[in-house]
Amino acid sequence: MKHILSGIFAAAFALSASAAAQAQDKPPLKIGGILDMSSLYADITGPGSETAAKMAVEDFGGEVLGRKIQVLAADHLNKADLSANIARDMLDNQGVEMIYDVAASATALAAGEIAKARNKIIMFNGPGSIRLTNEACGPYTIHYVFDTYGQANVTGLAAVKSGLDSWFFLTADYAFGQDLEKDTSAVVTKTGGKVLGAVRHPLNTSDFSSFLLQAQASKAKVIGLANAGGDTVNAIKQAAEFGITKGGQKVSPLLAFVSDIDSIGLETAQGLLLAEAFYWDLNDDTRAFSKRFMERTKRVPTSAQAGVYSSVTHYLKAVKAAGTTDSAAVIKVMKETPINDFFAKNGKIREDGRMIHDMYLFEVKKPSESKGRWDDYKLLATVSGNEAFQSLEQSRCPLVKK
Repeated sequence: MKHILSGIFAAAFALSASAAAQAQDKPPLKIGGILDMSSLYADITGPGSETAAKMAVEDFGGEVLGRKIQVLAADHLNKADLSANIARDMLDNQGVEMIYDVAASATALAAGEIAKARNKIIMFNGPGSIRLTNEACGPYTIHYVFDTYGQANVTGLAAVKSGLDSWFFLTADYAFGQDLEKDTSAVVTKTGGKVLGAVRHPLNTSDFSSFLLQAQASKAKVIGLANAGGDTVNAIKQAAEFGITKGGQKVSPLLAFVSDIDSIGLETAQGLLLAEAFYWDLNDDTRAFSKRFMERTKRVPTSAQAGVYSSVTHYLKAVKAAGTTDSAAVIKVMKETPINDFFAKNGKIREDGRMIHDMYLFEVKKPSESKGRWDDYKLLATVSGNEAFQSLEQSRCPLVKK
């Protein structure tokens, strides 16, 4: 009997040893971030997005389907052709299964085309262009955090309703800025306001004086900043230096992050109205995640970085549930499964790839209202995802069945 039992144990041990060896033999599951690590969007995404992805992997347990999960990241330097080359290299040579973030719209549109041609999942957290879920949508493309339509809708609507009904735009001259100006103009005019003009500026502009003087001369009640990152920060600081805000005109950043407000300072930023998908101090769940993130980065997470954690987690759960990394099987689970975490409550990925979730309208606090660094926002309104984002009826995505 002893011999039989020891034989069974030996066989069982050999099986478990062989299973462990097989798990080690399996190649890692690689996910790749294409980020702005060194330029004007580095604070919004950059190293913080890579950290958020790594936190998601660690919290998930570090492996799935017997494969270790590996997080890669590369700097696209805000160049669309470089972004496309990185995506190509990740998917063709490095064995990456999913691409996350891709800060900036032109770079995202370029990487999106590469992923689409290879039937790979790509999840956008940092870019805003509505084209990503319209003309450039794909069966494996997910736009997770915000878009130009949602930003325009939440900010523009609130501003015009409060009597700020004449606008002039300072627009970053590429896909994202153009879409943001177009979408906000549509909201302003539809709500009964007027657009008095617009001026385009190159990406990464240091001197906004000539553009701001044109905006000032327009006498518009609102100067809408259809730009992001360092461009938004510079434009707001220079508008204050020129006395534009003291002169009665309101500057409205159509896309701003808590990292931008921190760079500008409350003295200059106070009173700004802005739309965000996430704020670190919204509730106990957002505070708990942000505390852990801050321990690593010494900064609170932006909405893009919080969205990276949420989207990577949602992807890994879907891989586990599907029992495969096959894009079609995984995306099916992702679209069928609601997202309930600190980032979104009952979030849902639609057929056009848009993740529908609540958006928030904030006003930047006065210095006297703030309890310390990062305590920057007052919540004015919560806008449901169905109200904030473009409806499926309006969608120009070829995948949407009309």
